[in-house]
Amino acid sequence: MRFGLFYEHQIPRPWGPEAERQLLADALDQIELADRLGFDYLWEVEHHFLEEYSHSSAPEVFLGAASQRTTRMRLGHGIVLTAPAYNHPARIAERIAMLDLISGGRVEFGSGESGSISELGGFGIDPALKREQWREGLQVALRCMTEEPFTGHDGAFVTMPPRNVVPKPYQKPHPPVWVACSRHDTVLLAAREGIGALTFTFIDPEEAAKWVADYERVMAEECVPIGLAVNPRIACVTPMMCHHDAETALRMGLEGANFFGYSLAHYYIFGEHVPAQTHVWEEFQAKRDEMGYSAEVAVALEREVLGAKIAAGQIEGLRGAIGTPDQIREFLRRYEAAGIDQVIFVMQSGRNRHEDIMSSLELFAAEVMPEFADRADAFDTAKAVRLEPAIAAALARKVDDRPAMPDGYTLTALPKQFLQAAGGDELVEAVASSTAKGDSSLLSKLGEAETEAGR
Repeated sequence: MRFGLFYEHQIPRPWGPEAERQLLADALDQIELADRLGFDYLWEVEHHFLEEYSHSSAPEVFLGAASQRTTRMRLGHGIVLTAPAYNHPARIAERIAMLDLISGGRVEFGSGESGSISELGGFGIDPALKREQWREGLQVALRCMTEEPFTGHDGAFVTMPPRNVVPKPYQKPHPPVWVACSRHDTVLLAAREGIGALTFTFIDPEEAAKWVADYERVMAEECVPIGLAVNPRIACVTPMMCHHDAETALRMGLEGANFFGYSLAHYYIFGEHVPAQTHVWEEFQAKRDEMGYSAEVAVALEREVLGAKIAAGQIEGLRGAIGTPDQIREFLRRYEAAGIDQVIFVMQSGRNRHEDIMSSLELFAAEVMPEFADRADAFDTAKAVRLEPAIAAALARKVDDRPAMPDGYTLTALPKQFLQAAGGDELVEAVASSTAKGDSSLLSKLGEAETEAGR
């Protein structure tokens, strides 16, 4: 099993003029350290308008910076919003390919749709159609990455003529594809599409084992890959802070973990939000007992065995991998036994301190990670061998239904169209010949004529 870090870039109110810059600088320092320590993955979200919960609206920029601060970590879009109203599929393909090239082939292409009315409404997306838009955008983006040339698409949500989209990604046929999953049915969707399941929900290892079994069954029986390769991996997300003293670890990370859960629910479940006015952190502090997000350390200390949540009486909240190295090791062994490929840690949440995140990374890498790293390659190899027949069958079910290139399709530059209209092929040839010799006088005259014509 392998380990990753997950970033929303949370900033509870109030924040000053340096807060966002410092947050990103700290995150890059954390990632650089994690890369040196042996963490395998970095996951960066795309969210829009979700104040306090996520200030990560341009993940491609942050991941580009991270690519130059790391040498081995996989760089994951966790996720790109692929509905065309968020991001045109050709632009997604271009950004993924560019990041893959500058990182030496380290990109993971996570995709998703969002369930937040702040985002859906902000970009004019009908919530009833968001799943269809996610899929069409993802399908077209993958075609843009792999076809030479892309032969065009005329769909319900995006229409694009033939073009050769460049550059192409370093990884062939394309980087591994994932989808964000918050429910069991989305995990099954991932299996049918032949893509990895990023389970951005907080589930215990015993529940995760059922998701793994169902994913592999559906993948073997029903998968028709949306891309040109199958990525049959499942990742789980959990909070993490590590200290030799359990109470200290809880005081370092429990409140931040529960703000993560509360602010997520604020935007996706129960919230009423006034842009630039609602104070989510203040509401969290006032309502955390009422809404079931207690950060009472004493309650968490009642259980030595870690779980996704803490629960005692009326008090409930997130716990995950917040504890001592021994507690975290036992918790992660259960995920490994469940067949989970990767555990992704949420550490930068709420008002968790940069210094505590750095020390937790170092302690985890020194005392917990080595055991799992020793088994990771064997785990991956055994899974690949076990699933090879199912993956081969899935790829065999895929039908190449892309449209053919139109006969005689060509792109004529706008000035050439004007030249042909003004003087025929002889004028076109004269301009081309003079330009090839370094003489731009005819081009200048053409520009003047276009201006006069209002073109």
